[in-house]
Amino acid sequence: MSTEPETTEEAEPGTPGAGATDDPQTADTDADMVTEADAGTTSSGGEGTTAEGGTETEGAADAAKLSEAAAELAAQRLERERIERRKAERQGPIEAGAKLSGTAADLLAAVRAVESGEKPAATAFRDPAPTPRRTVAPEPVRRPEPVAAPARTSVTVAPEAVAAVGAVLSEGGAPAALAPGALAALGEGADEQLREDPWQLLQVAGVRPEQADGFARALLGAECRPDDERRGRAVTVWLLDQAALAGHTALDAPALTAALAQRAVPDPDAAVQSTLAEGDALVFQDALDPAPPAQEEGAEESEERPVRVLIGLERYALAEESLADGLARVMNSVPKADGSADGWEQAAASATRSAAELIRAVAGHGLVLHTGGDASQAEAAALLHAARGLGLRGWAAAHTPSGRDGFTVRTARYDLPDGPSGDAEDGPVTGVATVAGLLSGAEGPGRDADGAFDLDLLIVLDAPQLDVETAAMLAESLPDGARLVLSGDPGVLWSAGPGRVFADLLAARVCPQVASRTPDPGPIGELVSGVGIGELNQVEAPGKEVVIVPVRDAGEAVHRTVQLVADSVPRAIGIPAEQTQVITPGHGGAVGTRALNTALKERLNPGPGRFGGFDPEDRVAYSPAPGRTAVGHVVKADADGLHLTCSGLPVVVPKERVEQSVRHGWALTAHQAVGLRWPAAVVVLPGDAAAALTRPWVYTAFGRAERHLSVVHGVEQALQRAVAEIPQKPRTTRLPALLKAQVPAAG
Repeated sequence: MSTEPETTEEAEPGTPGAGATDDPQTADTDADMVTEADAGTTSSGGEGTTAEGGTETEGAADAAKLSEAAAELAAQRLERERIERRKAERQGPIEAGAKLSGTAADLLAAVRAVESGEKPAATAFRDPAPTPRRTVAPEPVRRPEPVAAPARTSVTVAPEAVAAVGAVLSEGGAPAALAPGALAALGEGADEQLREDPWQLLQVAGVRPEQADGFARALLGAECRPDDERRGRAVTVWLLDQAALAGHTALDAPALTAALAQRAVPDPDAAVQSTLAEGDALVFQDALDPAPPAQEEGAEESEERPVRVLIGLERYALAEESLADGLARVMNSVPKADGSADGWEQAAASATRSAAELIRAVAGHGLVLHTGGDASQAEAAALLHAARGLGLRGWAAAHTPSGRDGFTVRTARYDLPDGPSGDAEDGPVTGVATVAGLLSGAEGPGRDADGAFDLDLLIVLDAPQLDVETAAMLAESLPDGARLVLSGDPGVLWSAGPGRVFADLLAARVCPQVASRTPDPGPIGELVSGVGIGELNQVEAPGKEVVIVPVRDAGEAVHRTVQLVADSVPRAIGIPAEQTQVITPGHGGAVGTRALNTALKERLNPGPGRFGGFDPEDRVAYSPAPGRTAVGHVVKADADGLHLTCSGLPVVVPKERVEQSVRHGWALTAHQAVGLRWPAAVVVLPGDAAAALTRPWVYTAFGRAERHLSVVHGVEQALQRAVAEIPQKPRTTRLPALLKAQVPAAG
């Protein structure tokens, strides 16, 4: 039984920003937002007394001791679990490579990283993260899959081929366990390729240049030199691949040569030229300014236009060029005849102002961009209804299953199943799918005899999440005469894959753009709208829609987060824990997703983790491919794998892929949460996260909440600086230049 007294402090709804820890009104937490775990203490930042009648300083000291004690107990518990695991491991077979050292040990570490799904951070092109994010390593050609479908398994290779590659690896001091990855990356004859060019080992995911250097020294001996052109080519390709992980589709030549110099390549220019000569990368020259007006006959020729030289991998270069060609085809095609202009005008006249603008723009153009927050999706729903009423086969595609389901609810008021698609044999057609399901054929209208989508209008929601390869596949799949609408919030984080398709199209101004005038409602909508323009405003939140919880250290941040999810938000706001999502900047660290999920599992669903660390009813985040996350729950586990339910659909994850693609999901990063929304969100900003904050990150994280937002605030002034001064990290892409070369500006 708790002996906690009722506190007399009231936390007034506020906004995290400048002075958040100095202003008692925004620093205190509401009495309803304090749990029994803090018996006898007051919220930090106010002027009150402890239960024993002592001073506030004494109460704060007691709170600090409690936080430190809780943190110490948690650390001891984790240490005991680690010791038990070590004991269990000792009772089993000895792990291969346990006594390796030097280069072999480094390579074994790379193997472990690959097996766990980790990839090295692209430190040459972006700020290093505290801890690398465990994700599925990118495949040579990625094809999205429906969330409900089982994950693909790796292609079976001949045992003799694996053995041959393993023999070469062992000869060079590398773990033979790298053999399957080497075969996947290099293909047939991988063993001979590694003998002839040991630096080809860099094509195996997770291997770093210094590890490939050690492998080459073991195989080549005295012939191994830093200026070997094979090394220069391999490091160049590796750097371009790391740049793609950071979102670039190509690199400026000076940036690439500077990165090569940092990797101890003696002649970076020669390395780039050798790479281009071998066809391992491509070079491009993009004009930096528009083409000059036509000169009169007899006039002197103008000076040459300035250009920038870019180097890129063929994979992304072809995808970007294919995307530009596909979009140009859509823009230049005459939209399918689908009723009179009067029919479109009547549909626009019956819609709201913003929806009417969108309908009129789509009536006469093949490609239209639509920008706005979550509330603007009502306009896209009105467009879909209007198009179907005119006889068009219209479909919408969202980034996530949750987004699909949410948009389906928005379209329900229009009774879309009664449109031209009618009732299918397997039930009514909703007209809404996921992008991955549409491309795979598991959802959507299917394809016609020519392989194109069997539709006349496609509305892509969450358009900022389109990477260049996915966008290219969508554009290639559209039939001639089809209309394409890309709709999304330009303020959120960009795609996980290379490219910034939506932002590039907005900047290129090659097609009509319709900005929504429908604001997101309530105090949260007001707060997020301010963040979008670089302002962190105080908002009035009479219903505790926004609550700030200041913290001093990591231990207190974890404690307060668990308290909010498990006790305070359900009691004071009426939103249960299963409808509250925690969002934090990264996976590692004292307040990353791993630490928070451990604490939240212990409180909300304690168990031994008998299914590879998971128990029934655990909340999980399932990532079938990089950049796609579905939140669900564990159902059971059997010989087939881990059984989940995500957005009401069953998912079976093979046991060999569980560690790579499934995490506990009470806490997510903002990148994982894009395209998802919850009734309540708890955004955790620990002190060590200040360097990771940007305006798009804050905008995305705060915007995941529908009814209530709690901010566990420990970054002081860094939050306000991030919102005001730190925009989205730039990405180098070629799409704007490619589009301008094919399509005149729309103005």
